[in-house]
Amino acid sequence: MKKLMFIAVFLFSSIGLMAQEADFGIKGGFNYGATGDLERESAVNDLDDIIEGKEKSGYHIGLFSRFQIVGIFIQPELMFTRLNTEYENFDYKIDKIDAPILLGVNVIGPLNIKAGPSFQYIINNELEDTTLKIGDVEKDITVGYQVGAGINLGRLGFDVRYEGAFTENTAFSEDAQDNFSIDSRPSQWILSLSYAF
Repeated sequence: MKKLMFIAVFLFSSIGLMAQEADFGIKGGFNYGATGDLERESAVNDLDDIIEGKEKSGYHIGLFSRFQIVGIFIQPELMFTRLNTEYENFDYKIDKIDAPILLGVNVIGPLNIKAGPSFQYIINNELEDTTLKIGDVEKDITVGYQVGAGINLGRLGFDVRYEGAFTENTAFSEDAQDNFSIDSRPSQWILSLSYAF
């Protein structure tokens, strides 16, 4: 872990030295999406019941930096994200720390496009509006991706992105009467407002 932190600090220090321009700031906004399917073991036959999660709104808030290097930019971020999903009888809530590292290109005027990996650390997952309990996700740390576009108007920035995941990350119920699992991968749209200092 110490080696990984040292490499990250060295990498971002090197980027900062090469950068022609560097911005730092705060950002936040709303996200709209859901986690994956809920799979419930059927007591009647051998076929499992599959319930698709319904999208709900959530939010995110955090910090970003942007390093301009010869027409392109690198934008690492550190965000707290709340993701909500509605299933038939309850809601599923995930709190996570997102650390996307995006590579972007300024296209025309203030318009830019960007994409890159998003490292996710799940802090908490729980069910709401029910007495049922769910265990922790299989993997606390996963890697997904973000892709989107943005507009920078002076110090203000507006972003719209899509976030997805590469692999399943299942959480299992802790209730003997109702045996089910939830695919906790995020699939969401992210709308952000940022301010550079």
